[in-house]
Amino acid sequence: MAEVTPSGSGGPLRPLEAAPDGHFSVRGGVAGIAFQLEELAAGARGLEDLARDLAAVEVSAHRIWTELVPYQNDPPSSGAEALTAVGEGRRAVATVREELQDIGSQIQACQREYEEAEQRTLSHLRFGTDSLKLVLPQLVDMHLGGFPNPYSPDLSRLLNRDSTEALAGNYPFIMALVGANPERALEAASLAVTSEMQGPGIPIFVRMLVDGLMPHLRPREVKAIGGTSSNVLLDASPAGLLSRARSVDEDGKGKIEILKTASGGHEAFIVVVPGTQPGDAGGPNPFDEAGIVEALGYDSEHTSAAIREALQQAGAEAGSQVVAVGYSQGGIHAMNLSQDKAFLAEYDLKYVLTAGSPVGGINPEPGISSLHLEHRQDWVPGSEGAINPDTRDRVTVTLENRVLTPLGEAPGLGPGHRLTNYEAGARVVAASSDPSLTASTEALAGVVGTGGAAMATRFQLVRTPKPQHYFAGLSPGFEPDIRTVEGKAAGRTPEGTGRAPEGNGRRR
Repeated sequence: MAEVTPSGSGGPLRPLEAAPDGHFSVRGGVAGIAFQLEELAAGARGLEDLARDLAAVEVSAHRIWTELVPYQNDPPSSGAEALTAVGEGRRAVATVREELQDIGSQIQACQREYEEAEQRTLSHLRFGTDSLKLVLPQLVDMHLGGFPNPYSPDLSRLLNRDSTEALAGNYPFIMALVGANPERALEAASLAVTSEMQGPGIPIFVRMLVDGLMPHLRPREVKAIGGTSSNVLLDASPAGLLSRARSVDEDGKGKIEILKTASGGHEAFIVVVPGTQPGDAGGPNPFDEAGIVEALGYDSEHTSAAIREALQQAGAEAGSQVVAVGYSQGGIHAMNLSQDKAFLAEYDLKYVLTAGSPVGGINPEPGISSLHLEHRQDWVPGSEGAINPDTRDRVTVTLENRVLTPLGEAPGLGPGHRLTNYEAGARVVAASSDPSLTASTEALAGVVGTGGAAMATRFQLVRTPKPQHYFAGLSPGFEPDIRTVEGKAAGRTPEGTGRAPEGNGRRR
């Protein structure tokens, strides 16, 4: 593309890529290429307006010149010189107008080229045409985590984020999976056409599994049961908020936390949602494996309603500002709030923070900021098959540092997915001077401050029971004791007299 700039301007206008960092890469935000191009395009439209004004001046100058032509044989000071001056002025105006028009057209061409490149990248993802390029990075990442036990290989590293994203985002692969279900196959084909191959197909595949093979995972209503409140000293940085997610997870299954803060003279509420807590899939705990189904395939419909109920119980009035924080599955639930019409009609969601969560296919309403932490060795963020969009309000950080599974510990979903590693990455992010990250963390602080005293309330979320599973053979009209269901969700024995046996595989 040719470079056209005003004479003496010092160089062409172009987007500025973020400086490389050895620990992470950044996509989106105020320093993202897409937003810079939007700003340049707005400037180009202004230049077009100015060029039109100059064109009008040029026309006027030409009219004056034609009116002076009859006087060209008059004395030079009043005839030819005046005619020449007006003509030169008109040509100078024309030169500036042409330069402005060229700059505007070049900026628009640059924006089109970027959009076309993004579309080509997405098409390669959807059809798997770039898969070979992912082989070498995948082999590197398989070895980044080390092999602490050569006799028990860590199979969690067979896929990294990019290779998982390529597989899950491959339309032929998805169509092959859903081909056995004509209704879902038609839905997938319709999505491919209407979204111009941009919509992820994994949600359709998830719904197909529920329709056919796993009806017990179908989402059900979730209720919020309030607990005790306590005063805490809150670290409201991204790392501090992720540490709250770890604390909530360690407190028992099925719990969320609502933090009430006061910063700058206004109240705000922080919703903290933990990651997946395996065991008894489809049981009372909404964050079990069935919770992934609800989050990916059904927009967290019931969990979002329960979070809204918990906020009401925590004293959040209509219009209150809210920040949502989630790890892994919890990040999907948190991000789904950003497109939940019922939730947004009641609360002013300002910011979403996720770590290790596949949220690329979720499109938040305008004005909601979000920060997504991902790790190149973590396959989970790529499992939806959608790249996080590059927008002004949406920043994605890919952590690049080498992480290991500690000796003696189970690999879980891989070292890249460990919450403690994301907490460490969040501290590095907070110390960065990258413009996108600075703007994002300032947006978070603008809602909840940097920390201080807060009121924390833990809520037990309980999925309503499956009648066939829990109450088969009971007389009609029997109504379960919600306390028994709550005990199951929290990991207690049905009598509520002790903890459930260890080894339930809760993920940290």
